[in-house]
Amino acid sequence: QVQLVESGGGLVQAGGSLRLSCAASGRTLSSADMGWFRQAPGKEREFVAAMSRSGGSGDYADSVKGRFTISRDNAKNTVALQMNSLKPEDTAVYYCAAALAMGGYYMYYEKVGRYDYWGQGTQVTVSS
Repeated sequence: QVQLVESGGGLVQAGGSLRLSCAASGRTLSSADMGWFRQAPGKEREFVAAMSRSGGSGDYADSVKGRFTISRDNAKNTVALQMNSLKPEDTAVYYCAAALAMGGYYMYYEKVGRYDYWGQGTQVTVSS
């Protein structure tokens, strides 16, 4: 069992920055592929960013590429999402997710169904 808790959301003006953090307990995140998703009111949950358990630079939705950066700190068992140059359309509840199954990362990292555990979400609101 894995428990994920997001923090760092809030209200920010367009062009500003926020850093979201996801803290895990119950299992070390070094054995999981990690993802960030978001859901705006009336819309489906959508992929934002992901990083495989082996690390690397991460993978991003086109809408956030160049503005958001995913990172992981295995020593602290946390995953972060640095969000810069925020836009009103980034407003959503942001969720951290963990996938434990081995293999298939590059085929499925954007898929909600690949992830086994989810946090409760943190609200990000970007004002224009």
